[in-house]
Amino acid sequence: MSEIREHMKIIGKDGAHVGTVDRVEGNRIKLTRKDSPEGHKDHHHYIDTKYVGAVEGNVVKLSMNADAVPKTEAA
Repeated sequence: MSEIREHMKIIGKDGAHVGTVDRVEGNRIKLTRKDSPEGHKDHHHYIDTKYVGAVEGNVVKLSMNADAVPKTEAA
């Protein structure tokens, strides 16, 4: 997870855009607010790092398709 950096693109296994890294907090990737779903633009969402399949160049590739990735709100 030390390879994951701010502003990296996050894509699903299917190549579809999931979000953009704001930063890593513990075992979660914090997404930029612009990647939050409609109606949730006022706060950040997170993806658990257990879904990361690989980090290649400036891209975080997840181990599941984009539409299956669970995003959580700040706890």
